[in-house]
Amino acid sequence: MSQIPQRVFIKEEGPREGFQIEGAGVPTARKIELIDALSQTGLQHIQIVSFVNPRLVPGMADAEDVVAGFTPAPGVAYAGLWLNQQGLQRAIASQRLDLQGKLTLYASDAFLKKNQNRTPDQQLAAQPDLIRMYRDHAIPVRTGFVTAAFGCNFEGDVAAEKVVAIVGQLLAIAEAEGEKLELVGLGDTMAWATPDRIQRVVGMVQDAYPDIELSLHLHDTRGLGLANAYAGLQMGVRHFDAAVAGLGGCPFAAHQGAAGNICTEDFVLMCDEMGIETGVDLERLIECARLAEDILGHPLPGKVKQGGSLAAMRRRLGR
Repeated sequence: MSQIPQRVFIKEEGPREGFQIEGAGVPTARKIELIDALSQTGLQHIQIVSFVNPRLVPGMADAEDVVAGFTPAPGVAYAGLWLNQQGLQRAIASQRLDLQGKLTLYASDAFLKKNQNRTPDQQLAAQPDLIRMYRDHAIPVRTGFVTAAFGCNFEGDVAAEKVVAIVGQLLAIAEAEGEKLELVGLGDTMAWATPDRIQRVVGMVQDAYPDIELSLHLHDTRGLGLANAYAGLQMGVRHFDAAVAGLGGCPFAAHQGAAGNICTEDFVLMCDEMGIETGVDLERLIECARLAEDILGHPLPGKVKQGGSLAAMRRRLGR
């Protein structure tokens, strides 16, 4: 039975997702230009940088400069990504970001090794230490995340039962440290999800843990991003990660031309036409998508920045 929500919450990840895969050639000032433009669209959460090894991800070598340079807008939370305690320390030192503690486990051992050079036992053991570090800095821990929850380019399909078990591990780790997770993200990091798989995995997690809200982090590498998002909406999912103009991709996912998250403006158009509230000004967002394409100097996969919104078309037609 469809459970389509009346309101969705979008976490914009384009600046981080996009600029991390574009290498070191994007000027810091232009990254800041895009962040400031996105701040005027009604988006309430923008992830702007990764605090990662600049040798491995040169596109994030200027993370501190980007954080120091953007202009905060009222009502917008600005976030960064970190993979370990060193990255978290850099985020804390920036003193300009909205810091939310997150626990992360992987459904693929091979991808964990590629992405963080850890074994599953090492990743599991690192989570309580992260919680204590969050607590030392008064950072709330309310979110968990399962990476490669729908499949992996190194290991193949991931069983839904495994994802359910990992969600249980995340909840147990938090509880053992006196914390309670409120939101758990399921990441389709390498674009193995299909609409039926989204509904099967989400449904099984919802059945096992009905009090936990879920979010979806969907990549569009195989062209199924919006279809998968729609399947998530049908399951009542309200939280989605997205990237303006379809920016981005994971540099360690083992496929060339890896697309970023679902395109923010394409997703907002779909929600608008379905009567789902997003709080986002689509016309301003389309301008941001065109700006992103100008900054990078090559075509980006988003469609609505080319075709325009249906609302604008209706206005031109006098409808």
